[in-house]
Amino acid sequence: MTARYEDRMLRVLAHIYDNPEGDLSLDALSDVAAMSRFHWHRVFHAMTGETCAQAVRRMRLHRAAAWLVQTDRPIAGIANAIGYPSQQSFTRAFLAGYGITPGAFRRKGELCPPHLHVRKGDYPMHPIEIETHPARRLAAILHQGPYVEVGKAFESLGAVLTGRSLWAYVRGMIGVYYDDPDAVPAAELRSDAGAIVTGDAVLAEPLEERQLPPGRYVVMRYKGPYSGLAAAYRHLYGDWVPQSGEELGDHPPLEIYLNSPMDIAPEDLLTECLCPAKVAAVTHGAGR
Repeated sequence: MTARYEDRMLRVLAHIYDNPEGDLSLDALSDVAAMSRFHWHRVFHAMTGETCAQAVRRMRLHRAAAWLVQTDRPIAGIANAIGYPSQQSFTRAFLAGYGITPGAFRRKGELCPPHLHVRKGDYPMHPIEIETHPARRLAAILHQGPYVEVGKAFESLGAVLTGRSLWAYVRGMIGVYYDDPDAVPAAELRSDAGAIVTGDAVLAEPLEERQLPPGRYVVMRYKGPYSGLAAAYRHLYGDWVPQSGEELGDHPPLEIYLNSPMDIAPEDLLTECLCPAKVAAVTHGAGR
């Protein structure tokens, strides 16, 4: 089933090449890929080793390089044709990519690709299965900023649950991660520090109610320090999903924390990473 995801990659890359001056935002490219915006960039990055922004910049600059060498189009016109608002911004980007200004590149007359710093490694494998999960009600506190700092929101959540005697209604701790940290600046990342609560729990500010949908989920079981989750997700999105036949649903990934760093050593932490799955798989490589 890898071919399905390869077709998506090729379709998106062709779209970037054919529309260098167009809207090449993450949302626009996820529409071209016909894939949820919550998962598209994670899959693209894990499969190709470069972010969408890097791919867009690389392909725009490569088209510009070809025009510089093969045509006499004005540099300002080339800048506009590949989506740069000014010749100055284009020159800065070209210099960063090629180590030479557009004018000097044209005079040199040798076409070559921009310098790349793409890394796609082998990522550690973790057990992955398909499970059906019920709807869940969350008491959540929104966190904006680096994901590594979400612990602050969990501390606030715990204090509120304690102060309002709500722990009796709690059935687990969960994080919801709305943005891809490889595509969104750290200061703008959005996540929820949440507690799964029963229906009769009364929630009020600063707690926000969230409803997580029921259905089929891809579940990766991870054991180890939270710092290793990024590499685990690379395996999930870059290796397992493309080979699985699963279509990921339109909801961000979740993490269910089965124990706490307050009383467990980092190497013994247990995390279930969940991604919604749209339809029954044709084939899948669960447990790879």
